[in-house]
Amino acid sequence: MLLLFLGCMTTIPLDGFDIHPPMYSAIGFGTVVLFNIASFGHISGAHMNPSVTLSALLWGNLTLPLGIAYVIAQCLGAIVGYGLLVAVSPVNLIEECICMTTPHPNHAVYQAIIVEIILSLALGFINCSVWDPVNKEKVDGIPLRLGFTIVALSLAGGPLTGASMNPARSLAPALWTGNWSQHWIYWVGPLIGGALAPIIYKLMWLKKEKPYV
Repeated sequence: MLLLFLGCMTTIPLDGFDIHPPMYSAIGFGTVVLFNIASFGHISGAHMNPSVTLSALLWGNLTLPLGIAYVIAQCLGAIVGYGLLVAVSPVNLIEECICMTTPHPNHAVYQAIIVEIILSLALGFINCSVWDPVNKEKVDGIPLRLGFTIVALSLAGGPLTGASMNPARSLAPALWTGNWSQHWIYWVGPLIGGALAPIIYKLMWLKKEKPYV
């Protein structure tokens, strides 16, 4: 809920109704992720994202029923968060389609999907590194690492696809505005990236304990 309420708040054009520079949204979403992980990470893992939950499921951190419950909660929370922002915003978010994630007009569909896959794959990698048993004692900087990762990936991919990396984040504005144009990209890309991350990480970097003879 907070991800959409606070994150999308940074996209509201208030200064003469001009659109803010891309860094506003990137820093906004990144720092909200930082806050949520620092506040709730020890309770639920603070996934906020079906792509992250899929990575955790394939990593072995979650059972399937719990993973499904997480995704439902993430989508409902995002919808409620955006709805609250609609209620308090001085700008008509629905009419202006504020905080919508849409591909660049010159992007082909396959290009937008590839961008979202790579961004979500990168996000998945850093999550896998956090879950890696080798790093189990290195927990103090997790909120900063993940928050600044979101900032970096958003700055890189924002101008191209909106850098969603999160189906729930894209679902809420689409549902409230009724604008479903190319929305499916923001499910396919992040979920593929989220699925690939733990598979590749385990194959390439996860150290397996050797059995004692």
